[in-house]
Amino acid sequence: MTTEMTPVQRERFQAQQAFFKRPSFLIQVALVIGLILVPLVPSFRVMDMMAKIMIFSIVVASYDLILGYTGLLSFAHAMFFGIGAYSMALLCYHLGSPQWHHLILATIVALAMSVVLALILAFFSLRTKAIFFAMLSLALADFFHILGRSWRNLTLGEDGVTFSLPGILNVQGQGFSLFGLNISPRTMTYYLVLVVSVALFIFLVRFVGSPVGRVLQAIRDNEQRSTALGFKTFPHQIYSIVFGSSISSMGGILFALWLRYVDPESVLGVFSMVDYLLMVIIGGLGTMYGSIIGAAFFITVQTWLPDLLRGIAANFPDYEIIQRMADRWMAYFGVMFVVVILVFPKGIVGTVQKIIRRRRMASFK
Repeated sequence: MTTEMTPVQRERFQAQQAFFKRPSFLIQVALVIGLILVPLVPSFRVMDMMAKIMIFSIVVASYDLILGYTGLLSFAHAMFFGIGAYSMALLCYHLGSPQWHHLILATIVALAMSVVLALILAFFSLRTKAIFFAMLSLALADFFHILGRSWRNLTLGEDGVTFSLPGILNVQGQGFSLFGLNISPRTMTYYLVLVVSVALFIFLVRFVGSPVGRVLQAIRDNEQRSTALGFKTFPHQIYSIVFGSSISSMGGILFALWLRYVDPESVLGVFSMVDYLLMVIIGGLGTMYGSIIGAAFFITVQTWLPDLLRGIAANFPDYEIIQRMADRWMAYFGVMFVVVILVFPKGIVGTVQKIIRRRRMASFK
């Protein structure tokens, strides 16, 4: 006995069928294939840049979930990132010879700490004004930054923690050959970062597209109206904070796995929040895919712009002003950021989406 689909079910089925034929889906497939082929490029710097883009795309996307989709300004996202990084580094360092179960234990510890701290942060601040949430998150993040610098017996302070990984991820290993290609431990770590990053990003996209994600967007747009419609805004905001913070800690774990070194400034620094904000704004608030564009733009410029400026200055050795300007690449990055915001006021992805919607509306007239 067969049952006919309801109009809603039929519309969803047709949307699912059309999804795999959309240009956006084909672009995503091409992007993943390109990331898979990156280790074939004979340059570790390129692979390092792409690995960091994948990691920070996840971190920025999780921050966009809290800021862009829920409308909550948090300054503690770097703290959760640092919790994940330090959980991996400290367990591998203090437990002696690293084993595979240490990685699993570090993930469990990082997620447990992130959930508990996110719940504490939410319960103590969400019921008050939004600015109090921002200030409390900043105070908590600064506390963990100071803790990471001063608790030398545990974190080794500002010297940072250098650690090794087990098995095929250990850089002292020889790797293995596959189809005539030498797969080094660094390459295996890159593919681990790739698989986890893609899985987490899909998880985030599914979350914001779920009924919970749509309620979060409604709360962001008008919390009073959402309450009047019968939605409990407080639990939904907690879902967003806990989920986003947990994903950020996973990004910290990937960052530690890739660098094999952790220090307070790189993973717990409060000023790292400025970088996350820049990436979110460049890509576009509330777009999710904008996190990839924002992270790619920021890290690519950060990686190649200093060398480009030094290369230009090398061609003009007699001009002292060019030599001095070449050392101030952050000023050029600031100018580029201002230009991007002027050209794309809603971020790159947000502005493109706005143009596409405008053209669709014009075609219906």
